[in-house]
Amino acid sequence: MKSVPCHFLIRAIVACLMLVGSVFAQRPTQGFSVSDAAAVRTVLERYRTTWLANDESGVVSTFARDAVLMPAHGNASVAGTAAIKEYWWPKSATTTTITKFVQSLDEVGGDQTLAFARGTSDVEWKTEDKGTSQTWQNSSSFLFLLKRQPNGTWLISHLIWDAGENKQLK
Repeated sequence: MKSVPCHFLIRAIVACLMLVGSVFAQRPTQGFSVSDAAAVRTVLERYRTTWLANDESGVVSTFARDAVLMPAHGNASVAGTAAIKEYWWPKSATTTTITKFVQSLDEVGGDQTLAFARGTSDVEWKTEDKGTSQTWQNSSSFLFLLKRQPNGTWLISHLIWDAGENKQLK
C-alpha cells in the first residue's frame, strides 16, 4: 500500500469539510427537525453499539446500500455494503473484537434529505490469530453523511475519518 504524505491527507479532509459546509450553506436548513437530529443520533448510536456487540449485520444495516467509506491514511474509498463488509470483515483466520468504542458527536445538522454528524471517537480492539492475542487502540475524528430514505428513516451514505497510527496496548 502506497503511503500518502500527511499534508496531502489533511488538505483532502479540509477540502471535503469545506465542500460539505458550502453545500449546507446553500441549502435551506428548514425541515431538519429536533426529531430528525434525534433519529440521526440513534443511527450513529446503533452503529457504535453494534460494533461493541460484534454484530456485523447490525453495523452494515446502518449504511445505505450505495454507501461510501473514505478511510484514513489515504486508503482507497470503499463503495457499497458488500465492499464495506469485505473491508471490515475480510475472510481471514484472524478474529477482531471491538472492546471499547466511545463516540462523541460535536455537531449534527442537515435539511430534509441530507444530514451530517461530526465528532471524535476512541476505539480499542483485540485481534486473535493462532493463539496469539494483541490489543490495539486508535483515536480519530470523523464526518458522517446520512440520507433520508424513502420510508423516512436515516442511513449512513458516507463516512470519512482520519486517525493517528494504531497503538498496540498489549
